[in-house]
Amino acid sequence: MTGETTLRGGWHSGRFAHTFAAIDLGTNNCRLLVAKASVEGFEVIDAYSRPVRLGEGVALSGSLCGEAIERTLHALGVCASKIERNHVTRARHIATEACRRACNGEDFLGLVKSRTGLSFDLIPPAEEARLALASCENLLDPDIPYGLLIDIGGGSTEVSWIRVMPRDGRQGGVRTELLGMTSVPWGVVTLTESCTRGQPRERPLTRACYDDMVERIRADLRPFCALHRIGPAIARGEVQLIGASGTVTTVSAHHLGLKRYNRTLVDGSRIGREEVLRICEELSVMSVDQLTHLPCIGDDRADLALAGGAILEAVCRQWAAPVIRVADRGLREGVLMDLMRQADREADQACRRGH
Repeated sequence: MTGETTLRGGWHSGRFAHTFAAIDLGTNNCRLLVAKASVEGFEVIDAYSRPVRLGEGVALSGSLCGEAIERTLHALGVCASKIERNHVTRARHIATEACRRACNGEDFLGLVKSRTGLSFDLIPPAEEARLALASCENLLDPDIPYGLLIDIGGGSTEVSWIRVMPRDGRQGGVRTELLGMTSVPWGVVTLTESCTRGQPRERPLTRACYDDMVERIRADLRPFCALHRIGPAIARGEVQLIGASGTVTTVSAHHLGLKRYNRTLVDGSRIGREEVLRICEELSVMSVDQLTHLPCIGDDRADLALAGGAILEAVCRQWAAPVIRVADRGLREGVLMDLMRQADREADQACRRGH
């Protein structure tokens, strides 16, 4: 992971004095990163990711179900063990849409605390957008004045409209300003449960069903597009599009012809809009059973791939940016950047007090 190169306080203070951890507990996945600071940003020393499906059924019942809770508690127990084993000194753990939407979300996080010792912040969509931007900032081109960051989650899809400016001084890179964000109440899990529930695994979706999923997303994107006049900015060549999600990275891996997923090849890659639409069209006529046999999709993602493709197609049809930059990074990386900056600030303050 590359990032800022500030070496505040020397090698044994500030960010360099700590081992950091971040957990992102989403609607579909539980993800952990444990890392130490490096000159280039941070070095991952341990990681964990499991598709726990915490938000299974929440869109219909309004609450987290017992099986999903137990799956998630097991995964979080593994995370807690890794955090203890790596002697983590700074950590932040966040929960998103499934816990926001469920009537028993807060109670569940209390149970997590009592069972595992892990404390979670239940963050709003705006904080999700800020953290996603923090993780993806160095993928932005300083010569293109605006950016659209699309983060397709399990329970919702966050869209951020960003001003991009060259960073002053020798460091290079970009400065960013979040001009606006919207949270579309559809992610790969919620859209799948709403639109394809009961669909036989061996039978492809009808065209009408798939088109309905695409239109649901576009209907929620249009007001945001009009408010910020994004369409005209794209027509002027002033907008870059970044996609940060399992859906986008899977499409990139498929585009690259990978037999096994390789983050090094996927993160930072570029896909043309027309190629994205071609791949989405190709996937849309396949059954779940057929999708399980595609490399980089498999059993874990097959039943959610059609909804993910519909969301990505809706984005590309709404906003005709010629290229999508692919980000295999997200909220965990944003949390780690925050924790490192906080450690630097505290070290600077301690140093000033010492003088």
